[in-house]
Amino acid sequence: MSPHLRPVAVTLDCADPLALAAFYREATGLAPHPESGAGFAALTGPDGFVLGFQPVEDYRPPRWPGQDVPQQVHLCYEVDEDLAATEARLLALGAAVPGHQPHDPARARVLTDPAGHPFCILRKKAEA
Repeated sequence: MSPHLRPVAVTLDCADPLALAAFYREATGLAPHPESGAGFAALTGPDGFVLGFQPVEDYRPPRWPGQDVPQQVHLCYEVDEDLAATEARLLALGAAVPGHQPHDPARARVLTDPAGHPFCILRKKAEA
């Protein structure tokens, strides 16, 4: 038996689970979970990983990079395509660019999803 834990799900708090699931469906290509609804929405990956979205009454979006409203979660995604093209596609879907960018923009960018959660897009490392 392996002593390692295998991540199977991440759930994000938000005001509108279906709307945030729609953003991440377009952004990631993950499939909608058949039991998604206003009370809990989810996307599933080919390996069974679940990205969930749950409603929170009086949801307050995080403020990146400050901690007056903590970021709650920070996801990172590796991308095959050009970072600028990926960023433009995500902005068209409803993402935003926060003012604080701690990384080399040729390597990684921080964006926020429509509910305010920060996430990174990372240039895929060249295979050796």
